[in-house]
Amino acid sequence: MRGLPLVALILAGCATTSMPQTATAPLVAATAETDPVDTAADAADDPAIWRNPADPAKSLVIGTDKKAGIHVYSLAGKRLSFTPADRLNNVDLRAVGTRVIAAASDRANVDVAHVSLFTLDTAAARLVPLGRFPVGPGEAYGMCLWTRARDHALFGFVVLKDGRIDQVAIDVSGTVPKVTTVRSMKLASQAEGCVVDDRTGLLYVAEEDVGLWRFDADPAAPGTPTPIAQVDGKTLVADAEGLALAPSGRRGGYLVVSSQGDNAYTLYRLPGVTYAGRFRIGGGAIDGTSDTDGIDLMLGDFGPAYPGGLFVAQDGDNAPDTQNFKFVSWTAVRRALRR
Repeated sequence: MRGLPLVALILAGCATTSMPQTATAPLVAATAETDPVDTAADAADDPAIWRNPADPAKSLVIGTDKKAGIHVYSLAGKRLSFTPADRLNNVDLRAVGTRVIAAASDRANVDVAHVSLFTLDTAAARLVPLGRFPVGPGEAYGMCLWTRARDHALFGFVVLKDGRIDQVAIDVSGTVPKVTTVRSMKLASQAEGCVVDDRTGLLYVAEEDVGLWRFDADPAAPGTPTPIAQVDGKTLVADAEGLALAPSGRRGGYLVVSSQGDNAYTLYRLPGVTYAGRFRIGGGAIDGTSDTDGIDLMLGDFGPAYPGGLFVAQDGDNAPDTQNFKFVSWTAVRRALRR
């Protein structure tokens, strides 16, 4: 400690358990919430949004129950269907031709990571299983999808619990889907949340106790991560969990992350990934959220309740009921942050 000023020397010798004061986070009320999941304790995990282009108010939200299966909800939060499955964790979806494909990280085998694929039957509001596919050794955790702009090829990123990220090519053109691992990348510790910007081909990953990283999503690119935001106990509090995007124009918009350690959501402005504010969910007739794992966000018209977009967050404490998902108007978020 040679060379430190006297005040720093005094503070260095004083043990403290206090956390730095977190940055301001205004409350935004939830507009709706889903029916609770069927299983207790840490069960609900990650949502994904499908926007109905013909009738946005009839859009759907998918949500995992990592102890039982996967749900499909209406925008009123009513459970429309349930597909049993063992230990699905994170879920994402993309349109492939005329179909909507959902992919989930499958933790049923903790020694070999798998991806479970589904088709979303939008008319019946249910998920139809397409199969389970091995990815590589280890326990699957996070999951996100990417549609490559130049050829519309579909890729998935499976974030394993030890920080490895396996990229898979997903081919659903045949009778039986093909899932092929094309490269692996690595972070030093536990990671989960991820999202890919289809416009730019950039993958964002949350290393829970460290911060956010960016990768080039193309499988031919180097797998070197670039640090973009740090868990600092003020603007982003460990665990850093789910990630979502609010795109604007060719490269702009916001990256949103669940700041699980203080029950908030942090925004970073794109493309430079600069801190842009935070918010919490609460203050309305519906209870707020806490300990959020997965989030999703989609801009556009979702009907009168969500004219500028829909934000969905898992609620880790929905007592006295089991966990569920909360729906928030993105217009209300922007108004609260004056963005």
